[in-house]
Amino acid sequence: MDEPRRIDEAAEPPPGRDAIIRVRGLEVGFGEKTIFKNLDLDVYRGEILGFVGGSGTGKSVLTRAILGLLPTRAGTIEVFGKDRATITARERRDIETRWGVLFQNGALFSGLTVKENVQMPMREHRHLSQAMMDDLAMLKIEMVGLRPDAADKYPSELSGGMIKRAALARALALDPDIVFLDEPTSGLDPIGAADFDDLIATLRDTLGLTVYMVTHDLDSLFSVCDRIAALAEQRVIAEGPIETMLASDHPWLRSYFHGKRARAVANESA
Repeated sequence: MDEPRRIDEAAEPPPGRDAIIRVRGLEVGFGEKTIFKNLDLDVYRGEILGFVGGSGTGKSVLTRAILGLLPTRAGTIEVFGKDRATITARERRDIETRWGVLFQNGALFSGLTVKENVQMPMREHRHLSQAMMDDLAMLKIEMVGLRPDAADKYPSELSGGMIKRAALARALALDPDIVFLDEPTSGLDPIGAADFDDLIATLRDTLGLTVYMVTHDLDSLFSVCDRIAALAEQRVIAEGPIETMLASDHPWLRSYFHGKRARAVANESA
């Protein structure tokens, strides 16, 4: 079985693969601390990419850098073929309508109902009537598997799983091309986590989404991710499907994908 391909060994995407996110030579840091350096990463259209790494390695930092929420020291980030460092304000707004984000804890506005949370991106980026926004919000709420009566509930009235689904409905509000999910199954029980994985896979297949998923959930990596990218040593050390991750001799990858919990998940998936 082949070793996971190192990103820095692949200057171009494989034939027929459209890299809608292309990161090259990225460096991000805070003060004297460098989080990554010379980091390369591709995200291909239509895939579910699982992004893994040890605690504190900067998985969420990379997501925020791609989204333009953090400054970079060096390197380039191309999204939909445009360099984030050189785009105009209008191009930036256009790009922001083509992605949706589910932050780790949902990040719902506590003073707004679920329906009002889902409508926030619509109010910011679209000129729609209230009736149209109401209809669209209810469609998104139904799409993520929430009951209609959840629309008028506040975040404090929701379970952890419902918060994740409500946040996902908001991420889908503008019919994005790609969704960024930050630890989407954290805090969920095994059944709830498996149901959420199934939902992500279904939405990818039915809507043609690209999914960038930061996760430490081995079940998700084995069950729904087409490809995995691993962060260590301040860069992406390897990428590939689960089989190539399992074949690697890299110490961190062996520890992560051959530990006791990983073996249990692998046996269940076999």
